Amino acid sequence: MKVCGIIVEYNPFHNGHLYHVQQAKEQTGADVVIAVMSGNFLQRGEPAIIDKWQRAEVALHYGVDLVVELPIEWAVQSADYFAKGAVRLLQKLGCDYLCFGTEDEKAFDYQTFGTFVMQHQDQITKAFQALPDQTMSYPQKMTQVFKQVYPEISLDFSSPNHILGLSYAKENATYEHPMKLIPINRKGAGYHDKELSEETIASATAIRKALTEHRSISATVPSETETFLTTGSLQTWASYWPLLKYRLLSSTVDSLQQIYQMTEGIEIRMLEAAKTATTFAEFVEQVKTKRYTWTRIQRLSCYVLLNIRKEEMKEQQLQEYIHVLGFTSAGRACLKNKKACALFSKIGKKEAQVAKLLVRSDEIYRLGGEVAEQVFGRKPVFIETIEEKKSFT
Repeated sequence: MKVCGIIVEYNPFHNGHLYHVQQAKEQTGADVVIAVMSGNFLQRGEPAIIDKWQRAEVALHYGVDLVVELPIEWAVQSADYFAKGAVRLLQKLGCDYLCFGTEDEKAFDYQTFGTFVMQHQDQITKAFQALPDQTMSYPQKMTQVFKQVYPEISLDFSSPNHILGLSYAKENATYEHPMKLIPINRKGAGYHDKELSEETIASATAIRKALTEHRSISATVPSETETFLTTGSLQTWASYWPLLKYRLLSSTVDSLQQIYQMTEGIEIRMLEAAKTATTFAEFVEQVKTKRYTWTRIQRLSCYVLLNIRKEEMKEQQLQEYIHVLGFTSAGRACLKNKKACALFSKIGKKEAQVAKLLVRSDEIYRLGGEVAEQVFGRKPVFIETIEEKKSFT
C-alpha cells in the first residue's frame, strides 16, 4: 500500500486544496492520502474560521482518506517547528511520500536541499549567529545565511509555501527512512492575493475577505465548505479581541514574561497597546516592529490568550500522540496497522492529561462564538466513500 502525506490547514478547504489532493494521488499513485491538519488555531497565529471537525469532514469528501490533528504545540509555530511536528506525525503513520504546494516555479531539488542542511548544520548555525544585523526578520536572516553556505542556488525565503517546503525538506532528511518529497506548483491565485478573480481557484485570504464583505464564494469552494461557512459562526481575531484584551490588562509584567516566546520586553508594548487599541488590527499595528512582524505578534497573542507558558510548551512537545479527526474506509484500514504511538480516537479524562494544551485551546476557541463541543464526546468523522465532485486537470 502506497501512502502519501500532506500537511494542511484548510482555512477553509477550497478548490486549490482539492487540486492539491488530486495531484498528490496522481503524481504518487498513492492508495491512501493522510492529512496532518492544524487544529483550531493556525500556523500564522489565527483562529480557524470554522472548526477542525468541519474542515476535516470536507477534506474527507474530496479525496483525503485520513485526517489527524497537528496539536497546538506544533501548529502555532514558525515554519521549522511546524514542520517538525507535522513530519513526525507523518513518519509515525508510515507515509512513503510528502506532497506539498510551492510558489517556486523553477525546478528545485528539495530532497537534496534537506540532505545538505542536515550535513552542514554546524556551518549554518555559525553563519546565522554571526549575522551583524540582528533586527532582520527570520526570512531575511535565512536568505543571508544560505547566500553564504549554499551559493549554488538562489533561495527565496519570502514565499510562505516555499519556506514551509524548505522546512519540510530539512526535517524529513533527519529520519532514517525519509519520505520522497513531491512539490506541486500552486495553481491560480497567489498565497497572499486578497481579491477574488474570475478563476475558480482563489487564495484562502481572498475567500475569507469576501466572506466578511458578504460576497459570494460559491465558485471557489466545494459545496460542503460553503454550507459550513454560510450557516454557522465564523471565528476571526475580532471574536477573541475582548478576551485577549482582558488577559493582557489583568496580567502583570512578571506573569507575561512567563508566556512562551515572550522576550526582549515585547510584553510592555503589548500591555500599552491593549490600553488604547479598540480592535485587534489596531493592537497589532501598535505592537509590531521591524523585528516583530504581524505574524509573530499574532502568534504571541495566541500564547497570551491561551496562557501557554514556556515550561508548559516544552513539556507538551515531549508528548507523543495522534488525535484522529476523521477517516474513510481506506483511511481506517490504513490506521489499523499503525502502532507507533498512542492513537486517540476520542479524548476522555486520561487522554486530556496527555493533550492538555489541545483541550485548553479547544475550550477557549468555543468562547469566540457559537461553536459546538470540540473535545469530549467527539468521535472521528467517518465518510463511507469518497465523493470527488469536482476535478482540476
